[in-house]
Amino acid sequence: MATNNSNRVGLIISNTDSIRVFLSGASTNSNLSDELRQTSSDLLSKSDIPYEPLRAVWFASDPSTRPELNRLFSGTRFVFSSPKPREKSEELKARLKKLEEIAERKAYQELVKDITPNRDVPEPFSSYKDQLGFGLHVIVTMFTGYLVGYAAFRALFDHSPAMNAAGGILGLVGAMFVETFLFIIRSSNADSDKTRKSHKKPKFASSTIKKNQ
Repeated sequence: MATNNSNRVGLIISNTDSIRVFLSGASTNSNLSDELRQTSSDLLSKSDIPYEPLRAVWFASDPSTRPELNRLFSGTRFVFSSPKPREKSEELKARLKKLEEIAERKAYQELVKDITPNRDVPEPFSSYKDQLGFGLHVIVTMFTGYLVGYAAFRALFDHSPAMNAAGGILGLVGAMFVETFLFIIRSSNADSDKTRKSHKKPKFASSTIKKNQ
């Protein structure tokens, strides 16, 4: 048996007929003090009573007229008080709510991971670092082509300044064409990989839906 009265202190027992008979006699016993008679009268009408005041009345009563303890407490039960629910702090509530939202977001991502496009596929030149690196690479390649053409024409046309410059320009243009061709190949490969992955996932998703049906 339990009770929600959290103000009770000490041992609480249930009131029985034998205890009521004893308290009824003690409330009119002139040998007891007024305080103990009032205590007996107050405890008489309660269904659950504290052990300490009952014991005080019993010890103050005449040993020849009071009942034995085993008879007095026969049939009684201990009454335990339910602890007060612990209130959560606002900080704890906010943290629990945030953790719940994170868990729901992860569960949703796990649920739709087979039908959503992969966000980890890198886009060509999607960052400033990639663009800067590609620009420097083009400049170095064109400069190298210019030097190669200049040196080749210088060896072929006996140190003619005009022909040497023309050879350098031809080498620069050739290097630019080569770099453009390589850029087209890299872009087409990236697009084909993305298309292949996007085609695979809907098939898997549709097969999953069919299995669930």
